[in-house]
Amino acid sequence: MSEGGHDTGGHEMGNSADSERSGGQGVNVPGAANAGQAGNAGQTGFTPPLNDPWKGLRGVMAGTLILELIVLVLAFPIVAKVAGGIGWGSGIYLGVLCVVFILASGMQKRRHALEVDLVLQLAVIAGFAIHWSIGVVGIIFLMVWLYIAYVKRDVEKRMATGRLPGQRPVGS
Repeated sequence: MSEGGHDTGGHEMGNSADSERSGGQGVNVPGAANAGQAGNAGQTGFTPPLNDPWKGLRGVMAGTLILELIVLVLAFPIVAKVAGGIGWGSGIYLGVLCVVFILASGMQKRRHALEVDLVLQLAVIAGFAIHWSIGVVGIIFLMVWLYIAYVKRDVEKRMATGRLPGQRPVGS
């Protein structure tokens, strides 16, 4: 179980393909009330949705990180012209952030990817120390990431109640 109390069944972001490999039996979906609890023999699960929603969400998350990376790279000239030039501190800070964003965009399949992405926003907001424009970028993208977290939670709830396209009750 993850820190948010959601059971992904030990799989990365609730991959529905795993239920197909198990013979098409009911799938424990993130946020399901009966996921991982003992004594759930009489309760039903749901078939996986027609399309894997986690695959699309991972793509959105990776794309958002790359978009933010582009904005951070474009911040180099701003810091160079307006903030008195790029010194060792600001250059290393922005360079390390860029490398971390590239690495993080390739790791969105991991269980705690969204939490890591939110922590990265705090690192960008700390850029206020270098120039206010970097901090503003961090605040704007923090709002985007909070919306992505909301969408993820909504999809988890819909999967738990079987309200995604193609989901049908399994068992009785």
